[in-house]
Amino acid sequence: MALMDFIKKQFIDIIEWTEAGDGTLAWRYPMQDLEIQNGASLTVRESQMAVFVNEGKVADVFGPGRYTLTTATLPVLTYLQNWDKLFKSPFKSDVYFFSTRQQVDQRWGTTQPVTIRDKDFGAVRLRAFGNYAYRIADPKLFHTEISGTRDAYTVAELDGQLRATMLQHISDAVASSGIAFLDLAANQIEFANQLQQATSPAFEKLGLKLEAVTVQNVSLPEELQKILDQKIGMGMVGGDMGKFMQYQTAQAIPKFAEGAAGAGGGGGVVGDAMGLGAGVALGQVMAQQLSQGLQGGAAQAASAAAAPAGVKPDEVMATLEKLAELKSKGIVTQEEFEAKKAELLKKLV
Repeated sequence: MALMDFIKKQFIDIIEWTEAGDGTLAWRYPMQDLEIQNGASLTVRESQMAVFVNEGKVADVFGPGRYTLTTATLPVLTYLQNWDKLFKSPFKSDVYFFSTRQQVDQRWGTTQPVTIRDKDFGAVRLRAFGNYAYRIADPKLFHTEISGTRDAYTVAELDGQLRATMLQHISDAVASSGIAFLDLAANQIEFANQLQQATSPAFEKLGLKLEAVTVQNVSLPEELQKILDQKIGMGMVGGDMGKFMQYQTAQAIPKFAEGAAGAGGGGGVVGDAMGLGAGVALGQVMAQQLSQGLQGGAAQAASAAAAPAGVKPDEVMATLEKLAELKSKGIVTQEEFEAKKAELLKKLV
């Protein structure tokens, strides 16, 4: 009877896995009602690894190659006594295959702004997104921590966990990079390197290796973006305050001319002339007052108190409005603004 039972059994002589390209990370060889015969062939292709699990414990791990399964190549069999007898096969191990190729073009991104700390601005809210790539580096650890005894485990099933892991370490990456918050958008490669270093240990705990991280975009809050624009404008004129004020005045003249034309009721050429004249006077006052204020000191501020000859009250008020705007952008300090306001208001007396 035992001999007949043995003859009826189906034995496996070739064990292999051809990936279907469906994003499968781990796949269990179908073993139901089948048993592996002595001397069976195991083929593990490049970008694969195979794991034998015996009685719930990982017994052996095989890298790429072709193996003949005997007690010499599979140590788990060395204590089995009935392999070559006709009673029953004692080999009940499960075989799992793992894909070790890179899983590329995986997306990460902030669904909501992430609050981080910056040495210059305190708590700020950041949006960013990019790609990353990873591979299975330790199939034994991945089996025990993630895939387990499931028939298959896919990239899609792991996506949410890895995406959350990336976002969790953004603050650490910004802190360790030493990059000023305003400079993050211009230093995306360094930011990506720091994010990879900060996140890699969490991937390793799952048996994975984080191969690459890219940052495609960093979005700053609107108020900080305005400051960055001002900083870029200063860089364009080489930090020359006089040139920067000329640039600012040129930007302000069209709006000022439009307002002057509406207020004077002249419109057309008359309004344009009024706006242009007022804009030139405004530029002169702003260039002198702001330049002296930034070079700063009480003595220098006192010497700058006199406004250019012929400045009209409406021009003084326009200058105050422009200085208030610069103060709101952080270019002029509160103390500098108050000092200039006091000096200009004296001209209205």
